[in-house]
Amino acid sequence: MNSAASQIAGERAARLEQLLDRQDIFDCVTRVSRAIDRFDRQLFLSAYHPDAVIDAGGLVGEPASVYDAGAALHESGQSSTLHHLTNHSCEVDGDLAHAETYFLYVGRNRDGTNWAAGGRYVDRLERRDGAWRIALRCTVMEWSGMIPVAEVPLFENVPDLHLNGIPSRSKEDLSYRRPLINRREMRFPADPRKLSMPRS
Repeated sequence: MNSAASQIAGERAARLEQLLDRQDIFDCVTRVSRAIDRFDRQLFLSAYHPDAVIDAGGLVGEPASVYDAGAALHESGQSSTLHHLTNHSCEVDGDLAHAETYFLYVGRNRDGTNWAAGGRYVDRLERRDGAWRIALRCTVMEWSGMIPVAEVPLFENVPDLHLNGIPSRSKEDLSYRRPLINRREMRFPADPRKLSMPRS
């Protein structure tokens, strides 16, 4: 291999290493959102170093305490939550990284209303013992509001709807099933168009 080809190979290897780091970092950030929605304490803590600090508005502290308080908050206020991650930028410098991840939050409140919010997670991550985890998380809230309630005809009055699993904020949720298999009978409505419009 000549020097030019060797240089290109070296540059590609460096880029590949950076891509792997970025993927590990995004996987780490994703674990937090899934853990909150599924009430998975172990998964949540796996994304943080034990001495990490989380700044989440009225909650500021170490991961275990913030998780317990946040889980109690969501258990009391919402029957379901979804933390969506969107834009993600990340700067990696050796074993240190800084990331910004946009989020959209929606929650089904206990009183039947729907709550939505948007903001950003600004994280400092550190690679220790070969693993990327969050060392500091700052939650930035940009907006919040209510969404009108509407029923979804496609999921109404379906007797066997939950044979493949009932949505759960625990490891009973179907996303934890291994292997995931279909337990429902095949079905198709005569006129699918009737299921197209949500009803308020």
